[in-house]
Amino acid sequence: MMLGASPLTAQNETPPAAVKVSFDGDHIATVAIQGLSNRETGRALMADDPVRIASISKLFVSLAVMRLTEKKLLKLDADVSDYLGWQLRNANYPDIPITLRQLLSHQSGLRDGINYALPMDVKLENELKDPRAWDADHPPGQYFTYSNLNFPVIAAVMEAATGKRFDQIMKEELFDPLALDACFNWTLCSDQKIMAAVTLYRANGDVARDDLRGIREACSVVPESNGGCDLRNYQLGKTGSIFSPQGGLRISARDLAKAGQMFLLNDGSFLSPASIATMTHPAWQYDGTNGNSEDGYFCAYGLAVHILAAPGRRASCKDDPFGDGEMRFGHSGEAYALKSGLWINPAREQGTAFYRTQVPENDPAGHCIYFCE
Repeated sequence: MMLGASPLTAQNETPPAAVKVSFDGDHIATVAIQGLSNRETGRALMADDPVRIASISKLFVSLAVMRLTEKKLLKLDADVSDYLGWQLRNANYPDIPITLRQLLSHQSGLRDGINYALPMDVKLENELKDPRAWDADHPPGQYFTYSNLNFPVIAAVMEAATGKRFDQIMKEELFDPLALDACFNWTLCSDQKIMAAVTLYRANGDVARDDLRGIREACSVVPESNGGCDLRNYQLGKTGSIFSPQGGLRISARDLAKAGQMFLLNDGSFLSPASIATMTHPAWQYDGTNGNSEDGYFCAYGLAVHILAAPGRRASCKDDPFGDGEMRFGHSGEAYALKSGLWINPAREQGTAFYRTQVPENDPAGHCIYFCE
């Protein structure tokens, strides 16, 4: 089924790559699909083709954190300095520990005032001494501001606690148990998925990312400052950013739906119902002064889980892109001219997963991008 026309369709012979799937606990259905995975090869887009899904990646990182928490390798409310081996502190609040719960819920005080895609040889310990990385006005745990920089820290904590690389942790704790052929920054995806990689194009048609055409990148991680890309030089728990934990997940719409089904089934086979509840209940809720809501888009947030249309939210909230007043949880993504979403409606026991490429920066459809009807 072809998606509705967009301003881009008239400008290009081939419509932007886009797909939407719906799911319940038992079934996944492709609702709409259009475009090519790569224009040079002419390969038609399929619902199993992996794409850089942007910030939905954060939700998947949280799932792995909860798995490690259930294994007693991590504690949500422990000082992450205990794992990192150096003291992580906001210099303005030196006596307040930073925890995984704060990092996952964007209440740690970290800000995207510095580069969060750190080279392989750069250490978080040094970079996070920069005052631009921190909120000087609010203590950790008391103020929400969405920040990508939280997630390299989380990845470094995961590595330090397990003694394994972040991409390997994600494969062992998440992708293999849920039978997802997914990966971060292409390192551990199958050859089949490399062949099916979706190239991201900007609104003007220029390549933005992942023009693989069946060939693995020579360096798929953030390399060293001098361009070196030997992973044997990577120090576990020191950098945390080279696999792009904040947005570098490559996954198909169908595999997004498989993860959504896990939330709906909630049968304890992957995570306990208590862990799912911890993720999906608000760790923060906007009261008018306790965070940056981004003009009402963020009004309730769990552990890397965005909650839409939460009961009791303020009238100023603009967090109901579906327009039906029904609570959903999940996450959106936006990067390299892609917009994406994974949203679960627990009351109806249904969900949807989607992405669209070549989205103009000023597109009025916002985070939902043609898919919330």
